[in-house]
Amino acid sequence: MQASYDSVDDLAAALRRAASAHDRHEKELGHPDPDWPDWYARHMVNERAGQERLR
Repeated sequence: MQASYDSVDDLAAALRRAASAHDRHEKELGHPDPDWPDWYARHMVNERAGQERLR
């Protein structure tokens, strides 16, 4: 699956949404997530595809 962004601002907004969602994810885990780059990537691709966001 691929994702593309229309502009730098669009990508930055997607990163901010992913950061917020990942913060909630880490709180649920109860510890830092060392695999956060993979989590962000899956979240952002799924979001762009219109699929349910990761938790």
